[in-house]
Amino acid sequence: MRILLLVVYYLPSTMSSATLIHDLAVEFQRLGHEPIVVAPDENILQDHQVLYENGIKVLRVRTGKIKSATKFIRAFNEIRLSNIIWEKGERFFSENPCDLIIYYSPTIFFSSLVKRLKRKFTCPSYLLLGDIFPQWAVETGVLRKGLIYRYFKYKERQNYEAADIIRVQSPANLLYFQENRLDKKYRLEVLYNWTSLTEEDAPPTTYRVRLSLQNKVVFFYGGNIGVAQDVDNIVRLADNLRNEPTAYFLLVGGGSEVGRLKALIGMKGLANIAIHDSVNHQEYLSMLSEFDVGLISLDRRLKSHNFPGKMMSYMYHSKPILASINASNDLKAMLEDKKAGFVCINGEDRKLAAHARRLVSDATLRRQMGLNGRALLESTFSVSKAASQILSHFSN
Repeated sequence: MRILLLVVYYLPSTMSSATLIHDLAVEFQRLGHEPIVVAPDENILQDHQVLYENGIKVLRVRTGKIKSATKFIRAFNEIRLSNIIWEKGERFFSENPCDLIIYYSPTIFFSSLVKRLKRKFTCPSYLLLGDIFPQWAVETGVLRKGLIYRYFKYKERQNYEAADIIRVQSPANLLYFQENRLDKKYRLEVLYNWTSLTEEDAPPTTYRVRLSLQNKVVFFYGGNIGVAQDVDNIVRLADNLRNEPTAYFLLVGGGSEVGRLKALIGMKGLANIAIHDSVNHQEYLSMLSEFDVGLISLDRRLKSHNFPGKMMSYMYHSKPILASINASNDLKAMLEDKKAGFVCINGEDRKLAAHARRLVSDATLRRQMGLNGRALLESTFSVSKAASQILSHFSN
């Protein structure tokens, strides 16, 4: 089959969705299929660009800024995504008919493009649902219920209606559809996030030396630094461990909260935490391999559930996980059951600090939890299982 994969972020972006789609495309190709990735790109100079990247055909379409834009500009440009990609990529789509469309959300604005492509190709579609938007934005106070919220809800429904099958990433996310009486309207299934169990060779980095962290236990956070992640949570943890001489917190990524958090760190006079700019995908993985503990933070107000994509990289590199998340998230039971890390509810600051101190003081514990995490990855989150589950619905 020729499979079109539609996503907002693709490599070299370090956003977790970029890696998920890349790993899935590579696996489809390994199985004998022909994947084509389609993604907006605010950096290319021409209207569109078709390249083979790591053996995968990729169509990049020039759009307005998304990741680096203000919330208003980002929303405006996302709303226009379907029309822009269709207009600039129509000839490419005519020359590359596909047998299956797989699209990733967020964004919620791919529905009209997916519907057009389904009619053109006469093929089914599969929605990989990540964060449930606008639900999480209301839960975290980013968005109030009103006219804009109702518009986003309308686009959310359209996004679901464009799919023949909707994947949710944890059993708890099925509750969202049940509580909103949508479970009978849409065909749903649970499919955990995934990763390749092999990674491309990346050049070694020397960040531990360059940042003078040779004698530190480094807690590493990689990825989006936005509202839903509540990275203030990690700043509070660093503050609580400011007198722990070997503990250090390194955050790598970009997002809407970076400027405010850097100012907060400076105001508190914290010397045990730093925010590093985003790096390319290979360098990110090399950097992660140098450090000691993987950090996960989710806003306590979230009612929806997800397994952050960064967790896959942490487990791949056998890093123990320290997570502070929203209540009732499936992640807590899974990590604790497999002894792959420590998990508490965001707001339990003393408990989080106690977990961190234990990881700082016990290298054997860190190693064993990291190995347990790697075993969990191999048993539950392999890309081969994900590809097989998706393809099982569409094989002849």
